[in-house]
Amino acid sequence: MDAYVDLRLLPDPEFPQPLLMNALFAKFHRGLVAHGEGRIGISFPEVDARRPSLGACLRLHGGAGELSAFLGSGWLAGMADHLAVGQVAPVPPGAGHCLVRRVQAKSSPERLRRRLMRRKGIGEAEAAEAIPDASARRLDLPYLTLRSASTGQQFRLFIEHLPAQAGASPGAFSAYGLSPTATLPWF
Repeated sequence: MDAYVDLRLLPDPEFPQPLLMNALFAKFHRGLVAHGEGRIGISFPEVDARRPSLGACLRLHGGAGELSAFLGSGWLAGMADHLAVGQVAPVPPGAGHCLVRRVQAKSSPERLRRRLMRRKGIGEAEAAEAIPDASARRLDLPYLTLRSASTGQQFRLFIEHLPAQAGASPGAFSAYGLSPTATLPWF
């Protein structure tokens, strides 16, 4: 991860910024699936966990050649009016490292109980004891709203930026540009 490029959303009176970020990320995901996942990671340098908001900038991280090839593959078609694409640039010296990962919320306790009853062949009372209502967890993390290509259902992709750390951790990135182990330069 020696290079990066910023994709910045431009203000638009017709479309709110979160809607544009959802569209940009959906295109990024499809482009990454076609290009080959594992070598490009993402971060949101303007993330604000207090609001929660991902901001207006999507930063791609990778090797300079890899990023240039990816940007040249045409996955950004249709976003030109809504986006300012920066130049591929080297990571500044002294940058920290940050883990940017997906966080999945546990489903509703009711759904989990039905699933447990089907899988284990147990009754409602036993399932309620195994999965209490208190097991539901609400996430206060920024998220993107995406549509599954396989099921057509909408879902929220919750994204967590962990605090910056001094050292880098290796690993691969998913088709969302996220990793449970690999860090990215943070600046």
